[in-house]
Amino acid sequence: MTDATGWTLAAALVAVMAGIVVCTARWRVHPFLVLIGASLTFGVAGLVIAGRPVLLDAKGETGVVEGLLTIIGKGFGGTLASIGIVILFGTIIGYVLEKTGAAWVMAETILRAVGRRRAPLAMGLAGLVIGVPVFCDSGFIVLSALNRALAVDAGLPLAGMSTSLSMGLYSTHVMVPPTPGPLAAAGNLGADIGLVMLLGLAVAVPAALAGVLYAQWIVPRLVRPAAPAAKPGETPAPGTAPAGLLPSPLRAFLPILVPVVLIALGSVAALPARPLGQGWWTQTLVFAGHPVAALAVGMVLAFGCVSKWSSDILDGWVASAVRDAAVILVITAAGGSLGAVIRATGLGDFLGEALARWHLGLLLPFLLAATIKTAQGSSTVAIVTASGILAPLLGPMGWTAPAARALAVLAVGAGAMVVSHANDSYFWVVSQFSDMDVPTAYKTQTVGSLVSGLAALTAILTLSAWLL
Repeated sequence: MTDATGWTLAAALVAVMAGIVVCTARWRVHPFLVLIGASLTFGVAGLVIAGRPVLLDAKGETGVVEGLLTIIGKGFGGTLASIGIVILFGTIIGYVLEKTGAAWVMAETILRAVGRRRAPLAMGLAGLVIGVPVFCDSGFIVLSALNRALAVDAGLPLAGMSTSLSMGLYSTHVMVPPTPGPLAAAGNLGADIGLVMLLGLAVAVPAALAGVLYAQWIVPRLVRPAAPAAKPGETPAPGTAPAGLLPSPLRAFLPILVPVVLIALGSVAALPARPLGQGWWTQTLVFAGHPVAALAVGMVLAFGCVSKWSSDILDGWVASAVRDAAVILVITAAGGSLGAVIRATGLGDFLGEALARWHLGLLLPFLLAATIKTAQGSSTVAIVTASGILAPLLGPMGWTAPAARALAVLAVGAGAMVVSHANDSYFWVVSQFSDMDVPTAYKTQTVGSLVSGLAALTAILTLSAWLL
């Protein structure tokens, strides 16, 4: 590919990305339609500019040449095949933990361990744990009553407590599987999910702590303690579970901890050096550590938190969780289609060689995701889109080692935190449940997401100095 052709294709991709932003952020078109439309548009641009891919399957001298529609279909289906079941299982786990009150139990357990005087830190840690299986929006809503009660008891500004909780939830939401965003990015970039999980936890902790520290610094300069919505000391409603029917802390934590441990052990057992041996035990760990198997175990353990069974649980709850997951699935798969089209045009090889000379390194996925996130609001869409665009660049840029692919996933996730503002539904969830006006929310939630995202990037760059 000549430089003229390559840069013309790159300009076309920039235009397509701008179209994605405008359609999703300004015109509110559903991301699925936008991403499929972007795949078709860029595919046609590839035909016109570079002479490939063809619009329809055609028989060439060496056989059948895959056309644009086939490439889009295979990209869509391939993404679903790699992570579709995992996303469904993860969504069901989160939904059950929310409905049974297990998420609230985890938060209360962490509070007892840390102490109520350190309530902002406790809420940040609670968010860090609960953000693994539960969407940050849902997690914040579930814990908002507890968050307000603790703020009143401790005489602290509600905005500070909310920012600490928000950044804890956000950090694992964008960087630690089985949350759909990092799962999709791992699938798009061919990264080992277990390694992404381990490194993601290492990055999410400093990101969350940076958000907590920022909240403790900025909030006293902005607001005074908020009036309680309920009487001080009143026990907050734990999700939808009736009082006295909550699961024990052990039962509440197991659906999260067991899949994490299984996936981590499976990744270690599958290493080329075979550090755990080569017998049946190792093969069992590899099988149990597959994300589908591990999340299936987590799902069974999540149902163990149910105190009183009814016919609605295995039908109604699962049906609701599947409906929630469907949107994520189709957006993720559509992002896979866009990535497949970009690979087919050959632009990835060209840009990889060019960008490698610019020595942007891990700043490239961070800035790419941050640009998309800031413009259109959704972290998941930003992660899916950025990882789809980045996927064809990994080989040419030399990011083929497992650690390099995992760090690229995390860099995309860190960028997808920057920044949460008025076009982000999470911004409104945090502000409305925390009695914040818009200027205060910008100074807390928006700037806090910037601080946490930059802290995550710093941690990723530090890890890269050791691992790459």
